[in-house]
Amino acid sequence: MTLTVDDLEQFQRQHPNYRLELVDGAIIVMSPSGFESDEIAAAIVAQLWSWVWPRKLGRVTASSAGFKLPNATADTRAPDASFVKADRMRRTTEDFADLVPDLIFEVRSKTDDLDALRVKIRQFIDFGTTVGALVDYRTQTIEVYRNQGDVVILRDGDRFTAPELLPGWEMEVSSIWAPEFD
Repeated sequence: MTLTVDDLEQFQRQHPNYRLELVDGAIIVMSPSGFESDEIAAAIVAQLWSWVWPRKLGRVTASSAGFKLPNATADTRAPDASFVKADRMRRTTEDFADLVPDLIFEVRSKTDDLDALRVKIRQFIDFGTTVGALVDYRTQTIEVYRNQGDVVILRDGDRFTAPELLPGWEMEVSSIWAPEFD
């Protein structure tokens, strides 16, 4: 049986404490991430939001915001952090967004499969996301995906930028890793 976005919304109402995605007509229950990966996602959202909000450039969301993809099964996915340009979403919605974000981040958690995260990012890119990033705290790298060109690997000492979306914004790679308080 192939499930729909309506089924996902009904299931979400029945189970509000679960993070869910709809992939190829199946509801995927997303387990809570580990503390470290969520702390990294929060650092990314904070840096994005502090640049975007005062300039009114668009919308920044965390891992609970769902996006309906324009494919046959209407996959509904939720990146760990995302940005949508203001001219593409002038008003917010309480429903899943019926568009793909312009920029997404997927942060690897302890139980994530890297290949599955890469497939998810490429799916977003294929449907129009401009920049996708896979953040791996274990290797302290960010893999940057764009529609054109090779994957770029960033490490500590590098800066993540997306000038085609956020001119002037930079995020030091080393600034997102969980701090240690020794």
